[in-house]
Amino acid sequence: MKVAGIGDATMCGMPTTTPDDLRAVAREVEDFVASGGWDQGPQLFALVPTAELLAKQPELAGTLDENAAITPVAQDALPDSDLADALAGIVWPDAVHGCALAHEILVLPPQAEAGLPAGTEPMRRAAAEHPERREARMVAAVLRDGSSACVLRLRGEQDELVESPDLAPNLIRALLATLRP
Repeated sequence: MKVAGIGDATMCGMPTTTPDDLRAVAREVEDFVASGGWDQGPQLFALVPTAELLAKQPELAGTLDENAAITPVAQDALPDSDLADALAGIVWPDAVHGCALAHEILVLPPQAEAGLPAGTEPMRRAAAEHPERREARMVAAVLRDGSSACVLRLRGEQDELVESPDLAPNLIRALLATLRP
């Protein structure tokens, strides 16, 4: 869902959210992105308090889960450059209490990762050519208080869903950095 004016909103303190709330929003983002199928570019979402969003934009009543503590708001497409560089250039306004990123990755078994070459590009090429690679969609969600949630959907006949806050520590750090003043 795309909501205009998030950057202009002035919203008050961080709402009370639980780890379950953040996991639910990570799954919601994954479901939203999954509705578009596979082979998509990275997608960024602002996480805003639902009650405050509805107070600023009452026309959204009935279109949002009004019981949800936070609502993901889709942002403009990320540039076709390095994801780390794109995230390094993002600074969120105070109205945004967190963010989430969905992107497709390759997953290798642990024993295969040990044999990868050094360097980002050689590592990516080797992973893309590895016979045991699996395609997946990673969603990482973070809040300003440092809490995080991750959801990983493995592509296959029966897409598998894995949830753990520890799935993408580097991505979590990069997303948290976008929330610092």
